[in-house]
Amino acid sequence: MIIEVWSDVVCPWCFIGKRRLEKAIAKLPDPSVVEVRHRAFQLQPDITGTVPTTQHLAEKYRVSAEQVAEMQANVCSIADGEGLCYDLKNTLSGNTLDAHRLILWAAGKGKQAELLEALYSAYFEKNKPVFEHKDLIEIAKSVGLDSKEAETLLLTNLLEDQVKEDQAIAHQLGANGVPFFVFDMKYGVSGAQPQEVFDQTLTAALAEAN
Repeated sequence: MIIEVWSDVVCPWCFIGKRRLEKAIAKLPDPSVVEVRHRAFQLQPDITGTVPTTQHLAEKYRVSAEQVAEMQANVCSIADGEGLCYDLKNTLSGNTLDAHRLILWAAGKGKQAELLEALYSAYFEKNKPVFEHKDLIEIAKSVGLDSKEAETLLLTNLLEDQVKEDQAIAHQLGANGVPFFVFDMKYGVSGAQPQEVFDQTLTAALAEAN
């Protein structure tokens, strides 16, 4: 079974949803029957430079800084329940095109899952930016990827078309946000749903596949 996951590395619900999916897969008698593939989705494809996330959310939703802090505290509490230690108040918002290109490239090196996990952890748990080439190369190197090869990739526009194609497919499937999970192109789960939703959907999809 193939599970395709559309996500963005600066989406806090995507890391939470990733954990819940992993827990559902781990409960299977044979987790190896499932292959998870990352699909790119940019929440802010037109953003240039970086801006404090608190400021960005306040402007986007037209709420006060205090309301944003309350929203972030709620997300941090939910993340904590999944074993994640979020620190959102000092994060930056920026363009994630290069991060997605690097993730897609890492798939060919057998390191996609490790890189995606490292990017999420760096951004949400360690307050590290994931937008500049130097930061992305450092994270890629930390999971065993060749830093020179990563740099060479980032200096080109390689895989940009695939990022855009992934986003277009998501829209065709009716997804306007992430995370978005598709099980064998038959079942869809939108958002970081409760654990039981992932458990039930995975069970149903496997039963149909067999």
